[in-house]
Parts: sequence; structure tokens; C-alpha cells
Amino acid sequence: MTKYLISFPSEAMDVSDDELPAVADAAHAVIREAMDAGVYVFGGGIDEDVAPVRVAGDGSVTDDTYPGTAGIRGGFTVVDVPSRDEALMWAAKIAVACRCPQEVRAFQFDPLADF
Repeated sequence: MTKYLISFPSEAMDVSDDELPAVADAAHAVIREAMDAGVYVFGGGIDEDVAPVRVAGDGSVTDDTYPGTAGIRGGFTVVDVPSRDEALMWAAKIAVACRCPQEVRAFQFDPLADF
């Protein structure tokens, strides 16, 4: 099986504050469905109130990011499924729940991280 990252940037989800509870309920329902199907690995939303930092090999921390990555925010889900088509099916369900298109990316196989 292959793990897939299904994600969206926060600005893609254009819903009103009144709609947010319904969107959250729908998203939680899809995640419960993925859990019940045994394909859910993990997921969540990036906490946009916490600034990203870079940590060097010596442990020093700087208040910056790699160029082009400062804008990473939004939500993500990782599923472990037998085919790309199944990953696309889960992405479509998440797209309906979150009311925005999803990006799908495959993780490279790593036998040491096969969990």
C-alpha cells in the first residue's frame, strides 16, 4: 500500500463563519469513515497562530523558514491505500466536506517507516 498526502491551503476554504460548524462536522464524518475503513494514518490542521521556525543540526533555532514554505498552512490528511484511484476517492470526499479542492501527493516508499 502507499501513503498519500491529501491537503489544501487555508485560503482555498472559502466558507462563512456560519458554515464552519457544518464543514467541521462533515470533515469529521469523512475522517471517521476513513478510520472505520482502516486507511486513516493521521491528519490535522496547521496551527496558523504558531510561527514556523528552522532548527539546525546543532539545535539552534531561527525565526524563519525555507524560501517558499512560509505560506504552508491549511489542513492535511494522510491515508494508506492500495491505489492512487482510492486516494483520489478519499480526496473527493474530503473536498466535498471541506468545500474546496484537495491536492494529492504520494509518499515515497520507505521500508523503515512502513507503519
